[in-house]
Amino acid sequence: MGANRIRVAKDKADLVKALVASPDTTGPFQTYADVMVFAAALGAKGQKRSPLEAIAKKEPAPIGIEIFVSRGYDSVIKVLAIAETKDAKILSAFDEKAEEERIHIFEEYANGGLEILRDEMRGAVDYTERLLLVLSTARFKKEIPQGSFDLSRFL
Repeated sequence: MGANRIRVAKDKADLVKALVASPDTTGPFQTYADVMVFAAALGAKGQKRSPLEAIAKKEPAPIGIEIFVSRGYDSVIKVLAIAETKDAKILSAFDEKAEEERIHIFEEYANGGLEILRDEMRGAVDYTERLLLVLSTARFKKEIPQGSFDLSRFL
């Protein structure tokens, strides 16, 4: 399974690449790890956990867990795992099965978040501007009464 690597779904690989800043893209993120953590947080917020089917083999290749640890993202992986399982044993540093489960939960939330991002980014030319709009909308979102039509999505 490659428990020490975070995998990216093959159908989301192009989106992940486009979200990372490069000469060819207007991506708002510095690394693939940044994209995956943001996507996992978005997936958790939206309660969207989606299993990975086909895995991207080349670009982006599975990301080593040490990259997440060096950037301080291991805490996000642990928080998602404990929130999902409600079992503190999932945090064990000595249990390989617990680490596999933590990574599995993180990958599925990231995949769910990437699905949300894919829908939100559809048709966007500049991903940075669209991402700011998405974040701003989420921050200032008001409850819409049941049965009313919300035009704010088109702004």
